[in-house]
Amino acid sequence: MQYYLLSVITPSDGTPPGPEAMAEIVSNLDAFHAELREAGAWVFAGGLHGPETATVLRPKGADVLITDGPYAEGKEYLGGICLIKAPDLDAALEWGRKATRATTLPIEVRPFMHQAEE
Repeated sequence: MQYYLLSVITPSDGTPPGPEAMAEIVSNLDAFHAELREAGAWVFAGGLHGPETATVLRPKGADVLITDGPYAEGKEYLGGICLIKAPDLDAALEWGRKATRATTLPIEVRPFMHQAEE
């Protein structure tokens, strides 16, 4: 069993969904997370605030520099993550398909560097 990270890709120039659409997305995500739990694939999931709330720490010699926000600006940003357990990439991609339907956003599926403990 391996861990896979499902990253929610959020457009930075897009308009957030209205209250009704957001309520439907939240309901879909709750159902998706429940399905992950029932399948024993759930590890962790959560949304992130926008990149304007970030603080970046960078090493500089013996010091650490602190700056507000991300260093690079992009058209998309990490909007949330879901860490799952799956036996292989094909299974993780199927969970990714379900996640993209629930969020209505692109999902990046990436293997996590450590194996899941069973």
